[in-house]
Formats: sequence, C-alpha cells, structure tokens
Amino acid sequence: MFVEKLLNRTKAVDSMLCVGLDPDPARLPECVKNEEDPVFSFCKAIVDATAPYACSFKPQIAYFAGAGNERSLEKICAYIRENYPDIPVILDAKRGDIGSTAKQYAKEAFVRYGADAVTLSPYMGFDTIEPYFEYADRGVIVLCRTSNPGGADIEELDVGGEMVYERIARLAGSTWNKTGQMCLVVGATQPQEIANVRRLAPKVPLLVPGIGAQGGDVNAAVAAGLDADGWGMMINSSRAIIYAGKDENYAAAAARAAEATRDAIRAAKAACQGA
Repeated sequence: MFVEKLLNRTKAVDSMLCVGLDPDPARLPECVKNEEDPVFSFCKAIVDATAPYACSFKPQIAYFAGAGNERSLEKICAYIRENYPDIPVILDAKRGDIGSTAKQYAKEAFVRYGADAVTLSPYMGFDTIEPYFEYADRGVIVLCRTSNPGGADIEELDVGGEMVYERIARLAGSTWNKTGQMCLVVGATQPQEIANVRRLAPKVPLLVPGIGAQGGDVNAAVAAGLDADGWGMMINSSRAIIYAGKDENYAAAAARAAEATRDAIRAAKAACQGA
C-alpha cells in the first residue's frame, strides 16, 4: 500500500524529502549528452546519488513525453523499482478526465510505468478519480492548493462558505478516500493554506512542492503540515537538486543539495517538536 510504503521509507531514513525528476534535455550536462540514452543516464545518476536522502522520487511526465522520451521514463521507473524497492515512485501527471479515459490513464501510470502513486486534477469531480481506485494499493494524489501564483483564480473561490481547495481537502479526508491511499498537493508557497488543509484532512499525507527554485519556506511549510505523529509530508524539490551541478560532478552536487534539503527539513521538524 502506497501510504504505508511511504511512511515506512520516511521513518527508515528520517527524511520527508521527495526528489523530483524533471530532465530538461537543454539543461543536461555535456558529459551525458553523447550517451545512448542521455535522459535515462542523467536520471539514473541523480537517483543513485540522492537515494540515501529521499523518501520518494517524483518523475514529471511532461519532461519525458515532451521530448519523446517516454521509454526513458519507463526505464527510470523500472530502475528505481528494481534497485530501490522501498522508495515510492510518484508519477507527476496531473491527469483529469471522464471515467473511460481515466481508466486508460490509470493503466498508463500503474501498469506501463509501474508507479506507486499518481497526481490527479479533481476539477471534473469524483467520477474522474474513482477508476484509479481499481488499483487499491496505489496512491492517488489530488491537486488541492497549488504553488503557482494563478492557483488562487480557482482554488480560492467561495463555494457555499468554504473555498474550493478547502472543499477538496475535506472530501479527501472523508468520503473521497475510498482506499485510504489518497493524498493532497499543497504548495510550500502557501503555508496558511497548508495549515487549513491539515486541519480539514488531519491524516492525509501532503505532497508539498514549491521549495527550492520556487522559493517556498521550509520552516513555515513543515510547521503547518506535520500530522499528529510528526510526519505526513513529502516535501518536493526538483530543479534545485538535479541541476545543482553542471559539469561531470553533477551527481555529487545533487547529492549535496539533497542532503542539505533533507537536513533543513529535519531541523524544521525538530524545531516544531521542541527538540
């Protein structure tokens, strides 16, 4: 089960760091560009270097599919499963469509790529999410209050005395969570909203993007998002880690950035707990 696998890994390495894999071909180091599969080679090196500090990996499908590198995505997902079977793979796809199409997207995420969880958009309603529950052990991570500036255009609209994102959080913490494997996306750039989501969905794990390149504050995010047991978060950093270095030592630079981010999250958690 995804949530249990995530918690076991988080506790085992005392880390809530999710390492995002966003391989932009234009930003790959020169030393990998002549490889047979540069995207896979780059991601493999990043995975190997950052695995000791990660509670999960989050490949963003657009960075692979946009360049026609879906095969590289298949390979890196398989590589993580085979070499780091205790680290969950989250396919960041943000899918959202009607039931029959959703079935195919679920097959894509969970069969083709073998992901442990997938990100989804909830704005077409519960029937677009329900097909994913056919894979009862896999995680469904629903957009709630996102880190982008325009998120407020929709997510903060009033719907009967609560905002859209609050409605999503409340449903995810109750009637929508059919398998107990539902999580929510709440951006680190919105700490007050993280606190609101945690209040409405106290036991639901949160995927928190927006630290690093997007400027979210680690201390504020952790203080707002910890669950009652002191866990319950996957704090994602992508570009700030994977592009920390630009030469042949890029993997070592990524490892240092991941370790520093992991340590910053640990320190924020300890401060919240009075350690």
